[in-house]
Amino acid sequence: MNEFKVPEPRWSDPLQGRFLRLAASGLIPARWFLPDLPGPEQRAAREGRLHIEIVSHCWNYAHMLVYQLSSLVLFPPQNVDVTMTVYYGEEDGLTVALLEHIAQHNVPGVRWNWQKLPRQALFRRAIGRNLAARESTADWVWFTDCDLLFREGCLDGLAAALQGRRDTLVFPSAEQCTALLPPDAPLLSPVMAPLQVLDVDPGLFSRFPRDRATGPLQITHGDVARAVGYCESLPYYQRPSETWCKAYEDRAFRWLLRTQGEPIEVPGVFRIRHVAKGRYTGSRLNTGVRSGLRRLVARLKG
Repeated sequence: MNEFKVPEPRWSDPLQGRFLRLAASGLIPARWFLPDLPGPEQRAAREGRLHIEIVSHCWNYAHMLVYQLSSLVLFPPQNVDVTMTVYYGEEDGLTVALLEHIAQHNVPGVRWNWQKLPRQALFRRAIGRNLAARESTADWVWFTDCDLLFREGCLDGLAAALQGRRDTLVFPSAEQCTALLPPDAPLLSPVMAPLQVLDVDPGLFSRFPRDRATGPLQITHGDVARAVGYCESLPYYQRPSETWCKAYEDRAFRWLLRTQGEPIEVPGVFRIRHVAKGRYTGSRLNTGVRSGLRRLVARLKG
């Protein structure tokens, strides 16, 4: 396991964060930070049975991760090989127990890959994503969140859509999402003892079109991932933290790749949307403010 040290906070850290968010808006050329990307001729146009790696993070989110991992057990892919990578922290006992339970399920075509990180490295999601990008042997790497499910036909449909493609970044053109669920919603309180494979009621989900490769929907060509990593050229986003960091690097990743992604048709993509973010480690007031902002953004998006 890689060794990570949490750097001492510096007065310039907030300024760096704001600067990079401004840069990623397109006001600064990405080539200042990442001069070159592998050209199309340097990317394999794989056909046939593909290998897709899914990269997820979990901190105090076992009640969401159980649905994600269960979806692979309940709807195993038929025509694609899948590596399911989960980054987790050893202090998160329920997630550790869930991973041990799921590892007992032998799913043809699926390889479980649990990667333990110090919590400070886990709290900066770009760190794990960068490690996965550099080390992956897959044809395509799907960076996602643990509240996203791969239900019937999802991964086989994805593999069919990726045949012979060389795109830098693609994303599902639509996903099935719940409403923004309050903390007391039954779906957010699954039975976790004893641990078991769980499914969701598809009637709780509605179709939402997507216009760019957002954080849970970033599917990157494997040759690109191995060449440039995930925001590796932005050291600020590779710094461990004592608290969970909001994932501003998702936008920075698209900026570095010079694309918002290409939409493709992928069935069976489901996501559980929820107000309260259990991974946040701040005060109750801070968490309440974040939850309130999420409600406001959801209303504004309609």
